[in-house]
Amino acid sequence: MKLYLKNHTERYPVEQLQLQLFAQEPSEFVTEPFEGDGTVSTLSKGRIWLTATAKVTYHGKTGFSAQRVKLADADVRRTRRILQRSYYLAAVQVLEKEPPWGALSGVRPSKLSTKAMLEGASKKQAEKLLREVYFVSPARARLCADASGYTVQAKRLLAPGDLSVYIGIPFCPTRCAYCSFVSESIERFGEFLPAYLECLLREVEYTGRLLKGSGFRIRSIYMGGGTPTTLSSAQMARLLGRIQDSFDLSHSLEFTVEGGRPDTLDEEKLRVIKEGGATRISINPQTMSDAVLKAVGRRHTAQQVVEAFEQARRAGFDDINMDLIAGLPGDTVQSFRDSLTRVLSLDPSNVTVHTLALKKGADLFQKRVGLPSAEDVADMLDFTETTLRGAGFDPYYLYRQKYMSGSFENVGWCKPAYPGYYNIYMMEELHSILSLGGGGMNKINLPEEKLARFHNPKYPQDYISRIDTILQQKDEIFRLLAEAESI
Repeated sequence: MKLYLKNHTERYPVEQLQLQLFAQEPSEFVTEPFEGDGTVSTLSKGRIWLTATAKVTYHGKTGFSAQRVKLADADVRRTRRILQRSYYLAAVQVLEKEPPWGALSGVRPSKLSTKAMLEGASKKQAEKLLREVYFVSPARARLCADASGYTVQAKRLLAPGDLSVYIGIPFCPTRCAYCSFVSESIERFGEFLPAYLECLLREVEYTGRLLKGSGFRIRSIYMGGGTPTTLSSAQMARLLGRIQDSFDLSHSLEFTVEGGRPDTLDEEKLRVIKEGGATRISINPQTMSDAVLKAVGRRHTAQQVVEAFEQARRAGFDDINMDLIAGLPGDTVQSFRDSLTRVLSLDPSNVTVHTLALKKGADLFQKRVGLPSAEDVADMLDFTETTLRGAGFDPYYLYRQKYMSGSFENVGWCKPAYPGYYNIYMMEELHSILSLGGGGMNKINLPEEKLARFHNPKYPQDYISRIDTILQQKDEIFRLLAEAESI
């Protein structure tokens, strides 16, 4: 699909929507008029109106639409909106069906409903905004508005100076076929783990000293990866001990550790995690089908998931999250339904249902064999919503990714008393996030809804070799935090 812009340079909002709506077609930006399939997006300025038009041609069919805004009101946001609306309304004339997220192409669609509700709109009014302005389907608009209700509650728990902490362990027992995260298998890179842990302990201690004199307080803490429980019980105890010694967690709403793979868990390690201060743990099967587990390279069984869950309960955890993925190779609508039913029988407090995203860094990006159709994925997600709502769960956060099957979404569901606060704060960017460890991204909230981002090195070996620079970067981050807080 070619894309040609006439009389404007706002390429990003139009191109992102084209990439989403025609995900199966290569997108090519061109600077000259063309023949055949593609889009012409035009912006025209009159005496009173700024008008955006779009002509989309696809497989011999052509759609056309125009949207306008008064010149006096044509700021950047409204200009981009009419460009997106005109493109969407032209594109749906040549598509077989309307997409579930309408004209929204961003990863955080709930930001729109959250903003509306923080400004006084009701859930129904927020849903109407999504449906009528952005053409979001009624089901997705409801998901957004319900999740925004939890975001509004979570924001009200915050005070000036609050932030959250992420601690990354970029190691896994093996690499799953769908994974594009920065993580290294223990089989190939286990030799780096002891040195990595030593550097991480240094970063925790150094960050703790900066926090103690800063006036900032930790509201949530999340240990993710990779698979943090790739650490041995003794290594986990050292890390948790250093966290407790370095950080004041007396104001923290939750402390999550991703247990992730059940083949990294046992009674002793779960007890160490609980005694080390964690209040919430994730035990993530992704599927409860042994055949699908094998197909994606996870070397454990569904029964091991059940056993790990029961061990976590005995260790004292009452807040347990479980993840599933809709759209895995070899999965069917029925086997996915069976997975969700079996997960619910364990009575977790949270269930996160991801839609498979075919990322370029994952094995599945090249080997797309046995993947369920978009229609089957839609059936899986419909069953998810009906079943989880019926079991007393609410959507509390959601986000989207590129290359998702059916252009759907990832949704975190919770029992009303158990939202995952870190997930909300991080995804909705409600406050600053300090990230420690390889692959972490520090996100510092600045005035006027701006963000400053500081990346830790992605790979463990780079993190180890650059630890001194990383600690120096934390000095810069805290200077920026102090400046932002004083404005």
